[in-house]
Amino acid sequence: QMMLILISKNLLKMSELKQYKMFIDGEWVDSESKKTFKSLNPENNEPWVEVPQASEKDIDIAVNAAQKAFDGSWPNLFPRERAKYLKAIANELRENAELLGKIETIDTGKLFKETKTQANYIAEYYDYYAGLADKVEGTVLPIDKANMQVITTRVPIGVVAAIIPWNSQMLLTAVKLAPALAMGNTIVIKSSELAPATLFEFGKLIEKTGIPKGVVNIVSGFGEPCGRALTSHKLVERVAFTGGPETARHIIRNSADNLSQVSLELGGKSPVAVFEDADQENALNGITAGIFGASGQSCIAGSRLYIQNSIYDNFLEKIVSRANKIKLGPPMDAKTQMGPLNSLKQLEIIEKNIKLTLEQGGKLRCGGKRHTFSNKGYYFPPTIIECDNHNLPTAENELFGPVLSVMKFNDEKEVINKMNDNQYGLSSGVYTKDINRGLRVSNAIRAGITFVNTYRLISPSAPFGGMKDSGYGKEAGIESIKDYTRIKTTWFNTSDKPMDDPFTMG
Repeated sequence: QMMLILISKNLLKMSELKQYKMFIDGEWVDSESKKTFKSLNPENNEPWVEVPQASEKDIDIAVNAAQKAFDGSWPNLFPRERAKYLKAIANELRENAELLGKIETIDTGKLFKETKTQANYIAEYYDYYAGLADKVEGTVLPIDKANMQVITTRVPIGVVAAIIPWNSQMLLTAVKLAPALAMGNTIVIKSSELAPATLFEFGKLIEKTGIPKGVVNIVSGFGEPCGRALTSHKLVERVAFTGGPETARHIIRNSADNLSQVSLELGGKSPVAVFEDADQENALNGITAGIFGASGQSCIAGSRLYIQNSIYDNFLEKIVSRANKIKLGPPMDAKTQMGPLNSLKQLEIIEKNIKLTLEQGGKLRCGGKRHTFSNKGYYFPPTIIECDNHNLPTAENELFGPVLSVMKFNDEKEVINKMNDNQYGLSSGVYTKDINRGLRVSNAIRAGITFVNTYRLISPSAPFGGMKDSGYGKEAGIESIKDYTRIKTTWFNTSDKPMDDPFTMG
C-alpha cells in the first residue's frame, strides 16, 4: 500500500520524465536507433513520459521473436496450461488496478474514478477466454465417400499484430490479446503514440506471469515506419486494428503485402432516438452517459440525438440543463465529472466542425468554446447543437468529443431512415416503453450494436463491432475466439484395401 502511494507520488512529478522501454522477446529494450518521443499530459499539455520510437528493424525483431515463440512450445501447450497464463494476467490486473488507473489518467486525461475500476472489470475478459480455451471444438463431417473419416480441427493462426488506440486501452487490448493467447497464437502489440504509457505498465504485469519469451511483445512508434512495418510484415498472419478509417485504409493496403487476415473496429456516429412514450429520466441518464461520459471520447458515443416532435422542446431543455451542470476539472479529482480531451488535434477538429455547423444554420444551445478551466489543458465543455439537417458537420462526422447534435422526427419510419443515413454503423440507441416498437426499430437500424432503454455497456460475452464504415469483424463474445483460429481438414482412409490405381480405367 505504501509502495503504491510512493509510486503515484513519483508519477505526479511532471518535472521528471518517466522513461519506458519496449518489451520484445521477454526483454525491455530501447529502439535500435535510440530515437524516442514524448507523451503529453492532456491536463496541462506538458510532456511526462518518454518512450522508444520503433524502427522497421525493431518491428522485424519483435515479429521474429513472436514467430520463434509460435514455432516453439506455446501452441502445443494444453489449452488449460495457456488458460493459467490468462488467469494470471487477470489477477495481476486486479492487484494493480489503481496503479494502472493513475498511469492511464495522466496519459489520456480520462477520469481516475473510471480508470481505477476499469482494470478490475477488464480482468473478467481474460477469465472469460481462459474458460473458453478448451471449449473450441472440431467436427466429424458426413462425407460422401466410402471408407473415409473426415474431421476438422481449429488450429492457431500464427503471429498476430494488434494496433491499440489511446482510449479504452485495457479493454481494446483484452479483446485481442486474450482470444489470441487462448488459441495458441503469439502477438506484437503496438501502443498508441498519443498515450503509450499504460500498455508498458501492462507489459510489466504480463512479464510477472512468467509467460514464455516472445509470446507477447509491446512496441511503440508512429504509423511510419512502425505501423506500416508491422502490418505488412511477411510473418504477420492476422491484424486486429481499432482506430480511424484513414489508418484502416493504409492497413488494408499493407496487408496486400502479406495477405494477412484483417479485422477493423473504426468508430462511429451513433444515433439515439427518444420516442414520446419514453421514460424521460432514464433516457436523460443514458444520453448523458453516452455522449458526455469519458468526455465523449468513446467509439460508441451517442452523438446524434433524434427527439420526437411532441416532446422535443421539453426534452431538449432537460438535456441542456443536465449538460450545463456537468463539472469540468482535473481528472484525478473525485468530484470531476468531465476531464480534458486527449489532444490538441481533437480540440481543433471539434472547433472546426462546430464553426461550420453554426455557419450552416445550427443553433448552439450550450458549450461550443474552449473552457477557461485551464489555459494549458485541452478542456472542452458539454456542447449541444440543434440541427435542422442531420448532414451538418457536427451531426455527420465523428468528432470524438462531448458534442451532441439534436434533431426532430415525426414518426417511426422517418427516424429509422434518418438513423441509417450515415456512413457509420457501430452503435445506436432507442428509448421507448413500447417493446414492439423497440424490437422493430432496433431490427431496422443498420448498426452492429443497439441499446434499448440503456446505453454504453460492455460484457465479455457480448460481441462488439460494426457495419458499413465502422469496420468488420467482432470482438468479445464466444464466436470471436474462432477468429484467432483456422480450420484444418484431415482425411482418414479407413479401408484395409489399397486405393484404386488412378490410371486403371474401369
